[in-house]
Amino acid sequence: MLAVHRPSSAVTDGDSLQVPMMIASFQKRFPSLSRDSTAASFHTHEVGPNQCCSAVIQEISAPISTVWSVVRRFDNPQAYKHFLKSCDVIGGDGGNVGSLRQVHVVSGLPAASSTERLDILDDERHVISFSVVGGDHRLSNYRSVTTLHSSPISGTVVVESYVVDVPPGNTKEETCDFVDVIVRCNLQSLAKIAESSVVEGKKKTSM
Repeated sequence: MLAVHRPSSAVTDGDSLQVPMMIASFQKRFPSLSRDSTAASFHTHEVGPNQCCSAVIQEISAPISTVWSVVRRFDNPQAYKHFLKSCDVIGGDGGNVGSLRQVHVVSGLPAASSTERLDILDDERHVISFSVVGGDHRLSNYRSVTTLHSSPISGTVVVESYVVDVPPGNTKEETCDFVDVIVRCNLQSLAKIAESSVVEGKKKTSM
């Protein structure tokens, strides 16, 4: 199950946007989010006057450890982000905060490459965050935070939120529509990979 929430209030100068506000309509559906302080503390974005913000939530029928083993790989985002064709670590070792990567985008998108910095990698609380610091694309000042939360029903709930500048000639709604599609596809791909891994693990165990 996947859900998207885009708060209309996330467009004014200096707003501090928190997950309880962003995903209030989903807390009954995802009770683990309302009990988890990680969601509120990490999905807080300062949204400027020419920026937009949104969040996508994905349920995955796999243990949080399985999902995290894929998500935490800052050096290998193309494992589940199929809009990326390659990734090169150009600063640091790819596993420490401050590491830089250059990702190359598949043809057909209005971008060629993106240079990104690892801002947070918390293995204990299952949080990863990165910022776009350069590249050939239109998503300036993009910052993404992804958190994983245990769910007694599905196994794992993934929350990915972001804030980004609105490119010249586009509206906030158009920008969020475009980015939401990419994030949504990425998380659906992540779900398929993690759930397939669980199935394969069960097959090996039963052999």
